[in-house]
Amino acid sequence: MSDRLFIFDTTLRDGEQVPGCQLNTVEKIEVAKALEELGVDVIEAGFPVSSPGDFNSVVEISKAVTWPTICALTRAVENDIRVAADSLTYAKRKRIHTGIGTSDYHIRYKFNSTREEILERAVACVKYARRFVEDVQFYAEDAGRTDNEYLARVIEAVIKAGATVVNIPDTTGYCLPQQFGEKIKYLMEHVDGIHKVTIATHCHNDLGLATANTMAGVLNGARQAEVTINGIGERAGNTSLEEVAMILKSHRELCIDTNINTPRISAVSRMVSNLMNMPVQPNKAIVGRNAFAHSSGIHQDGVLKNRESYEIIDPKDVGVDENSIVLTARSGRAALKHRLHVLGIDLDKDALDKAYEAFLKLADRKKEINDDDVMLIAGEHHKAKHRLKLDFLQVTSGVGVKSVASIGLDIAGEKFEACASGNGPVDAAIQAIKHIIRRKMHVKEFLIQAINHGSNDVGKVHITVEHEGVNYYGFSANTDIIAASAEAFIDAINKFVR
Repeated sequence: MSDRLFIFDTTLRDGEQVPGCQLNTVEKIEVAKALEELGVDVIEAGFPVSSPGDFNSVVEISKAVTWPTICALTRAVENDIRVAADSLTYAKRKRIHTGIGTSDYHIRYKFNSTREEILERAVACVKYARRFVEDVQFYAEDAGRTDNEYLARVIEAVIKAGATVVNIPDTTGYCLPQQFGEKIKYLMEHVDGIHKVTIATHCHNDLGLATANTMAGVLNGARQAEVTINGIGERAGNTSLEEVAMILKSHRELCIDTNINTPRISAVSRMVSNLMNMPVQPNKAIVGRNAFAHSSGIHQDGVLKNRESYEIIDPKDVGVDENSIVLTARSGRAALKHRLHVLGIDLDKDALDKAYEAFLKLADRKKEINDDDVMLIAGEHHKAKHRLKLDFLQVTSGVGVKSVASIGLDIAGEKFEACASGNGPVDAAIQAIKHIIRRKMHVKEFLIQAINHGSNDVGKVHITVEHEGVNYYGFSANTDIIAASAEAFIDAINKFVR
């Protein structure tokens, strides 16, 4: 029987404290709903006493979210706790998260106090919070640098005072994994009543050890992990939700499960990145652009033969459609053949050999070969086999007038014409094509890029069209960007219209 690790997400509190990443209430609700769909157990919605905006966000998130516990942060101050309780009025499941610093650094320099006074304040804040809610979480700030014996005294006292969850933060990201694991183990062995509550970890990434420390805590008895999407947070960030979830999914032998719906990870990662203007580094584990990318010829060949040769995670498990075979001078024929196939081009052996020779010459001059280069290398012969071809396109567009497109298609030698309006000339052209090709099609991705520079630039269009649950890729390049868009759409349609 597997143990359960509860996922406590603090993207909207600790994550939002990053300068320049503040969200408004509407955006916070959007993220909170996404976290609910992801399967997060607890959402730390904010620090209500800090501002009217934060208070209102906790109120509105409490109304919008159905089943996760909504948590509000406070200091060990009665007014903080009262305000937090008021903000949680509409929460179906409510938790107050209160606490105080316990390390000698905090006791001496932050509070100018003593260990005994801090212990008394810790007990008092938990007792006061229990007047308002049944679920009280206590944090021992800077527990990572707190003496274990004193930390155990504080934790035992707050459990007796009514705490239901005890949070052991490595606030400064100082601990080594072995040290942090031993700290949790010490509490498990020396605190009376520890088995009646949940031990939580809250690790920062100042030394790049947040996830390692969190896992060390989990392996020694912690059963709540405090995390953020993409590992965002103050300074170097927090433990990444996606990393913890996929570590446990990959290591089934640990027999510890989460409630995370992992195929939603990639989509939620992109949402948070976009809303907070925090780009995800390309080599970020699980959600980075290169997390499933392979450029070495040996790796590419191995992955194409058997994905598990070089991938311990199936990209689909985190919501990524497929791994990425990045073409460089180190790539082999297998990688080029695979990419051509993805683009809808299947070459015989002789044609592939010629294409590979051209590919190597170009790869020596460019760091990375893109799909446009591959299309040019492969030649235009595949288009001659297309059942659908663009016969003509005429578009009327401008300021203050509605965009209208007239289009002619050649379908297996038979001529068809249609006219449609749209939200701009490209949309009008696509709508006109849809009038002729009466299939359920959805444009999933649309990208326009420049190949050269200048007003006479050649524009390239990448388009992904979804049809009956399958994605089809289309491409075209033209000095007329509207024509290129229509041709790319037709190119994708040719992949499923036979």
